[in-house]
Amino acid sequence: MNQLAGKQLFSAFDDSGTVKHGLPSEAYTEGDFYDLEAGQIFSKNWSFVGFAHDLSNVGDVMPIRVAKQSLFLVRSEKDKIRAFYNVCLHRNLKLVDKSHNCKNLITCPYHNWCYDFEGKLRATPFFGGEKTELPEEFSLEDHGLHEVTCRLFHDWIFVNLVSETPTFDSHIAPLKKQLADFNLNEYFVVSSIEFGEIKTNWKLLMENFIEPYHVQFVHKNTTNQPLVDHYVVSDGHCLGSAVDIKQEQTKEGVLSVSSKYLTLFPNFVLGVYYPDQIGVHLNIPVSSEYTCQRRVIYLHKDSDQSVEAVEKISRLWDSVHKEDHAMCERLQEGRHSEVAKQGGFLSPFWESSVREFQELVADYIRPALRH
Repeated sequence: MNQLAGKQLFSAFDDSGTVKHGLPSEAYTEGDFYDLEAGQIFSKNWSFVGFAHDLSNVGDVMPIRVAKQSLFLVRSEKDKIRAFYNVCLHRNLKLVDKSHNCKNLITCPYHNWCYDFEGKLRATPFFGGEKTELPEEFSLEDHGLHEVTCRLFHDWIFVNLVSETPTFDSHIAPLKKQLADFNLNEYFVVSSIEFGEIKTNWKLLMENFIEPYHVQFVHKNTTNQPLVDHYVVSDGHCLGSAVDIKQEQTKEGVLSVSSKYLTLFPNFVLGVYYPDQIGVHLNIPVSSEYTCQRRVIYLHKDSDQSVEAVEKISRLWDSVHKEDHAMCERLQEGRHSEVAKQGGFLSPFWESSVREFQELVADYIRPALRH
């Protein structure tokens, strides 16, 4: 993306007026823009990367990718999850290629260099000649794995590749405020839905969740939440919507309850469904054209967690997600059209929080375009 293109990229987006353009189509289709997002957004924010319940035992490891970087997570002790660059310091082999339990040490399969769960180098067999011999001026203490800042909120794991600015407490604060009525310790995982790769840019999945405008049209067969009952949620980098249903109903295969749809920039997504359900999406960008998505469902400890009840909930959310995926994939296709270059338009009422999300994206990208 050359400098001239950079200067012009947000020209329509920055137009004044009540009805605003969305982000330009290049923000969703171009690999160069995706590369900028990796370096400017996902490298410099608290990225949501996984679920602590997937690492329940000491020694459990899981490979992940953030900002095009290969990392891994490890449960180092009962209440501690760490993140490291997924690279052996010897010949730079990718250490962890699948989720498993390492028992005592993380061992490189190439030359058997061994690291403990705190990233310390413990063994380099035959590196200095004999089995335990070390070369001169080489010490185990100086060659541990490179750690990445990792924090846990409830069951949700966040990493920050660059620093702790903003602090994790400030990052999570608006979400905690929105969840003040919920005791998260009383909610437990009951189901996980793996959707794999969706043929759409990660931002389209985020934007779709943030705005309520589409719900009465796209989900007319799976939800009963009138648009007029919704309102926008906007608190800095916590964006979304909510709906208060005056007369809540329970109907087979239909969602009709008071709900909050919350996101934390860049990629954390959480829905609360009164009185007893939480759903969290993990959206992992794969490329400018693909995103990997997973949904984990939590129920309150006092709710019905029978096999039948959980299967019913899972079927509903599988249907709702697939309705959204169909729209997001068509949005992605539409972004390749010549007439989509200026980014369409956003409702100043129902899509104001989408605009705020897009402004966050643009604000992170602009500095890189000036160089």
